[in-house]
Amino acid sequence: MGQPVVHFEIIGRDPTKLRSYFGDLFGWEFQTGDATTETVSQPGNYGFVDENTAAGGINGGVGGGEGYEGGVLFYVSVPNVEAALKKAESLGGKRQMGPEGTPGTFVVGRFTDPEGHLIGVAGTK
Repeated sequence: MGQPVVHFEIIGRDPTKLRSYFGDLFGWEFQTGDATTETVSQPGNYGFVDENTAAGGINGGVGGGEGYEGGVLFYVSVPNVEAALKKAESLGGKRQMGPEGTPGTFVVGRFTDPEGHLIGVAGTK
């Protein structure tokens, strides 16, 4: 079995407005605080979708702020973020970020595939 998608992000210039939009659209409620890294969102301006309102869906968040490039991103669970980024590079991808985070707790990285699509990887190391 392959590795599952475990997290999504919606990043934009006005995360408060985006959280309001997606909250109204999908009934999501948010726990606002810090992202794993400031590379993802302004400190204190990242809203994790409250698991009680996600109805069994995957974990996700909405964040960003002025100066953050907007987009939608998903993260795949991997046993080792650095190893996954190296493998992505060896297959023609390009590392964009990481590993960043707290080893043993939560670590993330990002790469672009050979066509330029941004993909995230997440794990504990």
